[in-house]
Amino acid sequence: MTAETSQTLDRGLRVLKLLADTDHGLTVTELSTKLGVNRTVVYRLLATLEQHALVRRDIGGRARVGLGVLRLGRQVHPLVREAALPALRALAEDIGATAHLTLVDGTEALAVAVVEPSWTDYHVAYRAGFRHPLDRGAAGRAILKARQGHLEDAGLALTHGELEAGASGAAAPLLGVSGIEGSVGVVMLADTVPERVGPRVVEAAREVSEALR
Repeated sequence: MTAETSQTLDRGLRVLKLLADTDHGLTVTELSTKLGVNRTVVYRLLATLEQHALVRRDIGGRARVGLGVLRLGRQVHPLVREAALPALRALAEDIGATAHLTLVDGTEALAVAVVEPSWTDYHVAYRAGFRHPLDRGAAGRAILKARQGHLEDAGLALTHGELEAGASGAAAPLLGVSGIEGSVGVVMLADTVPERVGPRVVEAAREVSEALR
């Protein structure tokens, strides 16, 4: 720690990170061991975080991430959207197809930014806020490939007709962005995705990843 940083805040953030990395919660003793501090300090940290709904404790005393974290998380979407828009606009105009940024939201894929091309006679209508299962559609499949470490062709996923009849999709996952699972992709009215589209989608996903680091 340096003179410019807060030891208490640092410990509180470490508590949240530890709890975010577990599905079953942690006891005071477990947190004390992982943080290298005594139980009294952990009790105080948890009590403070509970006041802000960032932590909750179940009937057995195990601490878990609280719903307050979700409220903070919702504010992340506008920031991510703003960072991604330049790459999405360039992708949509270059390919002539609707481009989108999709993030994981629970067990679903959520489109948080959509850009339609300006020069085409027709394109697939796609809207921000659209949700679908992670295992359907190119956007979700690309995220799952990254999650499972299947990064051949940079995790590029190609689909046809899974979310909309007659539409094909291509998506590549965001890579190297801490705390965010997502993908960048395009959707078009075509029987197959043209060969040049895949590499261009991968490039756009890389640009968005770099903008978010």
